[in-house]
Amino acid sequence: MTPTRLPRTLVVRLDSSGDVLLAGPAVRAVAAGSSYTALLCGPQGAPAGRMLPGADDVLTYDAPWVGLEPPPVTRAATRQLMETLTAGRFDRAIVLVSYHQSPLPIALLLKLAGIGRTAADCEDYPGALLDLRHHRRPHRHEALAALDLVRAAGFEPPHGDDGRLRVLPPPHTTHLTGPGPYVVLHPGAAVPARAWTPGRAARAVAALSAAGHRVVVTGGRSERELTARVAGRHALDLGGATDLPQLAGVLAEARAVVAGNTGPAHLAAAVGTPVVSLFAPVVPAERWAPYGVPHILLGDPHAACADTRARRCPVPGHPCLDGIGDAEVLAAVAALTDPPADRGEHTQRGAAV
Repeated sequence: MTPTRLPRTLVVRLDSSGDVLLAGPAVRAVAAGSSYTALLCGPQGAPAGRMLPGADDVLTYDAPWVGLEPPPVTRAATRQLMETLTAGRFDRAIVLVSYHQSPLPIALLLKLAGIGRTAADCEDYPGALLDLRHHRRPHRHEALAALDLVRAAGFEPPHGDDGRLRVLPPPHTTHLTGPGPYVVLHPGAAVPARAWTPGRAARAVAALSAAGHRVVVTGGRSERELTARVAGRHALDLGGATDLPQLAGVLAEARAVVAGNTGPAHLAAAVGTPVVSLFAPVVPAERWAPYGVPHILLGDPHAACADTRARRCPVPGHPCLDGIGDAEVLAAVAALTDPPADRGEHTQRGAAV
């Protein structure tokens, strides 16, 4: 009997780095059942895609229907994508989207590129665009929803896979952080509604430092002014000093990470570091909380901005996050970093999912 050839599979996740990291367990499951696995990511998510175990290649497409500043629709970009996908000779495609997104624009292009079988979560009628129209379970975390879809498409996680987020081993970063324990505070976010205001973040750094923590402030190249202000004289400023793999190394050595609902929080989870999650309720925490690591959610889940998907806080004073007190932050960090025998009455409002 001729053995069955494993398929060449394309996994599509066109959003940001955090969304791509949450797709990691699903990517590993697809890779276990494929002869070749490529990711199709947007430009913001591609660096994270290159860090995922199981991915043989990462293709990039700046989709006009995704992102905060989507590009215009052009024939040239569409033609280039079609040529790339056709050259990949993919047998199957898995389209991963969040609960409020449609997979149908990219599903159309996948079909035109000759990909034989396409699967996605989809609430809209897909016509001939999807071969597997999967329905997401209610209130499902993004990482679990992606796993549900790939299982429905015939891909099971490899034996012994714990289903948590994971990245390739990051580089050592002691030359950046210096020796000794530290806590990371990441003040930025692509969506301002999901982060502290700079002044509030600076006060938290001062409070952590006064409580005896060595604090490292992280951020991208475009956030250097922000990180310098937040770090002040109380913390080490690494704004703009790391690429994504180096940031993973910094987070991996941290005792805990304090961050909003943004990519570095998921990167911290992927390297196994506990997270104090400053979670603005503009999107539901049940879907995007740090996954698979001890974490504590701080913020008002019943604030007026809840479930609005607002990019900028619609409430004066940003109370859902800026209203978090220093005592809450210090207690959360202590609950995640103290030895178990010393935790006393600390409770984790968001245990490992």
